[in-house]
Amino acid sequence: MQVGNARYLKPGDLPDSVVIFPLSGALLLPTGQLPLNIFEPRYLAMFDAAIAGNRLVGVVQPALGESPETPHLSHVGCLGRITSFAETGDGRYITSLTGICRFRLMDEITGHQPYRSFRIAPFIADLKSRDEEEGVNRSALLSAFRAYLDANKLEADWESVERASNMTLVNSLAMMAPFDPAEKQALLEAPDLKTRAETFIAIIEIVLARFGDTDSVLQ
Repeated sequence: MQVGNARYLKPGDLPDSVVIFPLSGALLLPTGQLPLNIFEPRYLAMFDAAIAGNRLVGVVQPALGESPETPHLSHVGCLGRITSFAETGDGRYITSLTGICRFRLMDEITGHQPYRSFRIAPFIADLKSRDEEEGVNRSALLSAFRAYLDANKLEADWESVERASNMTLVNSLAMMAPFDPAEKQALLEAPDLKTRAETFIAIIEIVLARFGDTDSVLQ
């Protein structure tokens, strides 16, 4: 997988540990782009360290029901590379992470930094997840997305949508959808691209049912 100026093709290309950015309700997936506005001193220090090192940051949601201030984190997150970075002049960083692969949190690394670091077990299969594209029911996915947009009176750039690969489409829709943290975590932890697409469709069907549209979008 090519991410920015770096290539991640095998286990040796991935770190054994990474700094962790806890972020509730946010989802980063392989190849996805996550823009961030960094302003807390501890996370400014964390991004300084990442930029000075391998430019890698792990995005993890706090455990469900917890806040970013508590020590409990979800067990699965996603590794991202800092692929854009700008200083605002008022003490903030505007950055963007590009997703590489998911990982499972292992042991926390103790130290004197104001941020947290963990040893991780990367999901190596994510580096070749484009091999899973043929299993996605693209028509059902687009039908679900269109139904959701119609229910919310929203528009989409359908020309760009149609050009997107299945992996880009599934992961981008999962990241941008305004789902709750539990639903975001379910999408993150889906074992493969096909299951993630099916999970996305199932969540959309639940959302549409709340609008009173109980017709299945799986046609």
